[in-house]
Amino acid sequence: MTTRLRLSAALMLGCALAGCKTKGELVVDQGVGITAVRTACPAVGVPDYTGDVTTFRVPGDTSAANMDVTAAITNVRSTCDDGSPRIYTNVTFDVIGRRTDTRGARNVTLPYYAVVLRGGTSVVTKRVGEVTLSFADGQERTQARAQAGAYVDRAEATLPADIRERITRRRKAGEEDAAIDPLSDPEVKAAVARATFEVLVGFQLTEQQLAYNATR
Repeated sequence: MTTRLRLSAALMLGCALAGCKTKGELVVDQGVGITAVRTACPAVGVPDYTGDVTTFRVPGDTSAANMDVTAAITNVRSTCDDGSPRIYTNVTFDVIGRRTDTRGARNVTLPYYAVVLRGGTSVVTKRVGEVTLSFADGQERTQARAQAGAYVDRAEATLPADIRERITRRRKAGEEDAAIDPLSDPEVKAAVARATFEVLVGFQLTEQQLAYNATR
């Protein structure tokens, strides 16, 4: 089992993110230090293999001919209120669904989860919700909106003053540690990990559904 699948499985049972740089990230300035300070607001995303779900009419048969409903999470957005000791993040997302048999009106309810992840591996909290896809008679595709909220303690998401100073201290070219990335220091790296939180949302899949997503 791959590392990404193990993490997704851990989120599923116990309950990655790439993108452009944004204001508040740690950014190395020409190898001589850090020019910006990270935000306490958690990053938001969808873990690998949990952003879509497929159901089948006959259990155990995962052939294309046996597909019943497919759904995918998209348009994930978040707002963060960091004006108090407990930082609140609200996440909204759309679920786009498709069914193979369009006869009759039908509601399909799918469970989803929201977890707060610390340091990339530790699940702090998990909540499970439901989103309902409503198909009209003859309708093949539909869409629904869902949301989730999560709290993070500001104190835990804030770097200690000494670690912050080690990261942000200006370094002059020619100094002994000018070319050394402070984030490569194990102590600094561990402190940053402890203060790094993510809010992750995805479908609450069964082990079979998760394995299907990982291998198709």
